[in-house]
Amino acid sequence: MRMMSFLFAMMMSFVVLSGCCSAKVYKVGDFEGWIAKDDVYYAWAETDHKEFHVGDSLVFEYDPIINDVTHVSGALEYEFCDYSSPKAVYNIGHDVVTLTEPGFHYFITSNQPQCVLGQKLEVLVIHDPSRPVPPPPPSKILPVGNTYKVGGDSEGWKVYDSDFYNKWSEEKQFHVGDTLFFEYANEVSDVYEINGDLEFMTCDPTSPVAVHKTGHDLVRLTEPGVHYFITSHSGSCEAGLKLRVMVGPQPKAVAFSNFPKKVDLSASERLNNWSKTFKTQPSH
Repeated sequence: MRMMSFLFAMMMSFVVLSGCCSAKVYKVGDFEGWIAKDDVYYAWAETDHKEFHVGDSLVFEYDPIINDVTHVSGALEYEFCDYSSPKAVYNIGHDVVTLTEPGFHYFITSNQPQCVLGQKLEVLVIHDPSRPVPPPPPSKILPVGNTYKVGGDSEGWKVYDSDFYNKWSEEKQFHVGDTLFFEYANEVSDVYEINGDLEFMTCDPTSPVAVHKTGHDLVRLTEPGVHYFITSHSGSCEAGLKLRVMVGPQPKAVAFSNFPKKVDLSASERLNNWSKTFKTQPSH
């Protein structure tokens, strides 16, 4: 009987400890989500004495057509709504960001007017030794590839004619690791990466893979296959402002370590020839 009581107490202790040490998920802004409101996120982070720990997650819900979540490096970028050198950018509209490191974390929207109105969040993340630290996401080390300005040396991402970008892309061979640089006036355009040929043909921006709208967008090509880019402005897209690129696998690196060096071979040959000559000379 005592043994049963002991086992029951141990099980209850395990349940309590598991409950107290499990990671938490916070919806940023609660029911309002990620929107522009003065000081709302400062108040949200302070409400109920929230404590953010390594392993917790933040859920950002918003309209991806006009917003994103930009994880910036420091307090200065946070204060001045500077999104030029982000640590990470999320633009799906339902983004789950796991806090993997202790310290201050700063999140803003790259929609600067809304950021200035208060759409930014600062959280202090604490490392709790009783919680397991989540493993970092698997990273894919890509080679440093070529960077292509979309449209070449022209005026960038704008309407020329219906076949301009088709001809531009067909002249090139894109590989995993290459980067596309879209330059445009962000007041009149944007870049939507979309899923397939049907969305591309019909200029359908409703289910994008990613949205870029800074006016100076660098898009890394991380997967082989066909990639599709359009503008969400239907008139411009139908007039030809869309791009389809075929991305090949990354070129295989040639390992030169197994090849003998020509200079070494030449030196050894010279030494060998010299020794043979020396041995054949008659002694005096």
